[in-house]
Amino acid sequence: MLEVHDLHYRYEDGHEALRGITFTLNDGEKTALVGANGSGKSTLLLHIAGALKIQTGRIYLNGQKTGLIFQDADDELLMPSVIEDVSFSLIAAGMNPKSAHERANEILSSLGISHLASRPPHRLSGGEKRMVTIAGVLVSEPDVLLLDEPTAGLDPRARRRVINFLRESEKTILLASHDLDMTLDVCTRAIILHNGAVSAEGELPELFMNQELLEANGLELPLRYS
Repeated sequence: MLEVHDLHYRYEDGHEALRGITFTLNDGEKTALVGANGSGKSTLLLHIAGALKIQTGRIYLNGQKTGLIFQDADDELLMPSVIEDVSFSLIAAGMNPKSAHERANEILSSLGISHLASRPPHRLSGGEKRMVTIAGVLVSEPDVLLLDEPTAGLDPRARRRVINFLRESEKTILLASHDLDMTLDVCTRAIILHNGAVSAEGELPELFMNQELLEANGLELPLRYS
């Protein structure tokens, strides 16, 4: 279980990005985190992943490990080849390179992208890069997957591939996205952020059928309900 309680965060320029965020995410639950630009989605994910220091509030993970997939895949792909990129965290943690590469190959195979192992990451398509970043996070066996706009910039086929993977995953997922139609394909619940605070939360698809609520929070009805 992931619990976030009364989380506040103010950047050095004075901008208050989070204003008393509180919610609970149960094990195995897939939850969408939605809101207009500047609502606090990315800042919240960075806190849960431990990349930003908590100023006020509490995050309780009950010993669970998190894995964060950034919006821009190029921010995560730094090594000369895919296999080196995916195995990097294991080697950094002390695993010998041979074992790390074997484990990385297992993950790549499970995602159907083992043929990319020797490829330079910068030569991959957007969809391939996204799947490699997912592999790089899964290799360390996180309990909670945090995803920031995982389908941003992907073509329809790559988008569908990511959606299918997330839908079939048994991990706890917190998925930040502007793509409400995509979140409906993956998630069973949603949290709406507005100006750094939780504006609403509830079950899907019901929450995303409330046009007045969505518009009040800078969002529009999913295309399937328009």
